[in-house]
Amino acid sequence: MHLFAPTILLFALNLFDAVLTIVWVRSGVATEGNQLMASLLDIGNGPFLGAKIAVGLAAAIVLFKWGNRPLARYGLTVALALYIGLMGIHLFTGLAAFGYVSNTFVEELGQWSGQFLAFII
Repeated sequence: MHLFAPTILLFALNLFDAVLTIVWVRSGVATEGNQLMASLLDIGNGPFLGAKIAVGLAAAIVLFKWGNRPLARYGLTVALALYIGLMGIHLFTGLAAFGYVSNTFVEELGQWSGQFLAFII
């Protein structure tokens, strides 16, 4: 089974995550949680976006080349689930930025998601 469409979806979610992160960080609504990416973001939007695209492109190439392996399908499923969850966090960040939900709720949601991931791992 070839993973063309899910791989493109993963790359698109990665790019969307990068753009939303830049918007939220530059507007002062959120901070970047990944310290390496935060340091790239401190340098500028270009290095941050370039690194995100490079990582997404590397993942896409690997998945295109070895997408027929069971591990690739499993890894892609996990990555898509995480990115879809991350899009939910971006949604709540946006809702909080525009005053539709309280900042306390977003902080509690972030703590809950961290505890959930710690439980899974």
